[in-house]
Amino acid sequence: MRSKILVVEDEAAINDLICLSLETAGYETVSFRDGGKAGVFLEDCHAEDCDLALLDIMLPGRDGFELLPLCRQRKIPVIFLTAKGEINNKVKGLREGAEDYIVKPFEILELLVRIEKILERCHKKEDEIHMGGVIIYPRERRVVRDGGEVVLKPMEFDCMMLFVKNKNIALTRDQILNELWGIRFEGETRTVDVHVARIRKKLGWQDIIRTVPRIGYRLEVTE
Repeated sequence: MRSKILVVEDEAAINDLICLSLETAGYETVSFRDGGKAGVFLEDCHAEDCDLALLDIMLPGRDGFELLPLCRQRKIPVIFLTAKGEINNKVKGLREGAEDYIVKPFEILELLVRIEKILERCHKKEDEIHMGGVIIYPRERRVVRDGGEVVLKPMEFDCMMLFVKNKNIALTRDQILNELWGIRFEGETRTVDVHVARIRKKLGWQDIIRTVPRIGYRLEVTE
């Protein structure tokens, strides 16, 4: 079952971009541009299906701080979307129970990583992932293919999971380097190519990890 993300953002362009990116990454979304309507949804029993909420702070109807208690009642972790420089709002949101905040404008990849971390921390990630003919057990760091276990080195497993978490999204070699080895890593981008080649061979993913010319790689799946 896909994780469901509640998106409450009043700017149509930002709301649409977030939802499109989340759906491309394999999440299900429910979106509102009005805090009042989002509040009604959160008060309804169906809101319990949501695994995480992205809440803008400045909203018509009810603001993000008013929606936060409703999310907490439903045990829905919250990431606040804040305008640059709103340090007081960030502090207030964290003190009142938000899991994290992200400052607008932001990179979609950063948002996806933060969502993933919170879902893992709140134990709302699925125990196994079926993708590309393999079964992945993230918590155990195990991969099974055709009934047998595939041995991946630690960095190979992390690289594979980066693609899985960002499926159908083109990742540059620099993005992959920064995520896996740290932003200050000064190694060659050839390191990424070597790891991708090993993952393709071990998992039989030659046809689904696509090379994006002059950019990097994209894991193409429809599951």
